[in-house]
Amino acid sequence: MKPIDLTLTISKSIPSFPGSPTPQFISWSNLKEDGYNLELLFLSSHTGTHLDAPFHFVKNGIKIDQIPLDRLMGKAILIKIRKSKNSAITKSDIVEFEKKNGTIPDKSSVFFFTDWQKNLKKNNYFTENPGLTLSAATYLAQKNTNLVGIDSPSIDLGKDESFSVHHVLSKNNILIVENLANLTKINSKEFDFVILPLKLKDATGSPVRAVARNIS
Repeated sequence: MKPIDLTLTISKSIPSFPGSPTPQFISWSNLKEDGYNLELLFLSSHTGTHLDAPFHFVKNGIKIDQIPLDRLMGKAILIKIRKSKNSAITKSDIVEFEKKNGTIPDKSSVFFFTDWQKNLKKNNYFTENPGLTLSAATYLAQKNTNLVGIDSPSIDLGKDESFSVHHVLSKNNILIVENLANLTKINSKEFDFVILPLKLKDATGSPVRAVARNIS
């Protein structure tokens, strides 16, 4: 099975979360003058497809460089549930998935496909995105979920300015991956994944290279 790239390409034109800087690639060295090309990067640690460490919302939460590698790879469950603007993924949605596909085991990694990624270039991408309800987040926390991923810019609804779902997941030491791409290419409910953030000292998050492989 070929690997599937679940990662958005970071460029100076990639949409950024409101209040975050636009990524900049600054030429620092060049072949003509220095014998090699080199650029400086200026961007938020939560740019593009990225991982939120619990420290992003919890004072004593683990930081991006403290996450054990075995939490960043393994098998995951994909819940495909298309959602339109301001539509929530509810606990009932997850329970309905379990009725059809079996109970989600404790300590699982769960990815949500909402089809929102198609709106990446639209003005409402960050403000009207789908996300989890508080009850859905609590339900996943009760299962000691390892990681939650979504093809939306936030695990919270765009209109939830309190980031309530982030708080619930982070205080329960659940990793969050946002802005996933190409989830349509996963054709099985269970798949293999690897999420690799940069090992940034004391950071709240990092852009990642996210990769999946279908299980036949």
